[in-house]
Amino acid sequence: MKYTVYILRHGRTWFNTYDKMQGWSDSPLTTEGTAVAERAAQQLKDVPFDLAISSDARRAIDTCRLITSANVNHQTLIPQKSPRFREEFYGYFEGMNSTETWHMVLAPHGFGSFNEAAQEVGLDQTKDWMKAADPFHDAEDAHEYWQRLEAGFNDLDQLAFDGAKILLVSHGTTIRSLAERFGDGSFEVTTGPQNSSLTTLVREDGQNVVTSYNQTLDNDSSN
Repeated sequence: MKYTVYILRHGRTWFNTYDKMQGWSDSPLTTEGTAVAERAAQQLKDVPFDLAISSDARRAIDTCRLITSANVNHQTLIPQKSPRFREEFYGYFEGMNSTETWHMVLAPHGFGSFNEAAQEVGLDQTKDWMKAADPFHDAEDAHEYWQRLEAGFNDLDQLAFDGAKILLVSHGTTIRSLAERFGDGSFEVTTGPQNSSLTTLVREDGQNVVTSYNQTLDNDSSN
């Protein structure tokens, strides 16, 4: 079985604006974030989605509804939510300032920023270091993270059919991690995907291949 997953990052939120760690914690879409998601919905409206899935975070659910309500199949397209496609869980660091958090996690390993570490050692290593730095060790390490994501794709296999087009609204680090793990090495994953950008993934017989990454759908450059 082969199907295509259109992975959209949620619209911009208040935590994005305030540069806070936003994993399993949540904040609403900003007015600007809603507007950009609505414009992305117009760009995707003629893609005949067969299924629509989002993580169970409010920011993803709201973005998914904006996309599906404008879609050519809106009368039969019923959004579903899955906790398996949540963002990485940052444990103790949830809601903290992102720059300060990554300094605490990465400075002991000689890195000054998340992007620098991601480029040099990869995203999975940053997940493992995050868990190690968490005083409660609740943050997800790479093994826990990918175990959850693979379970999510197995769930999609049960819902999908050959040739299906699936909308999946998820999160920045999750999309970036998928592109790093399942891309061909040509994608610029040293920076994360923009809010309401599109990444595509083809899943065939249980194997994932990311075919595009961080495509901007918003044509308004002011946002």
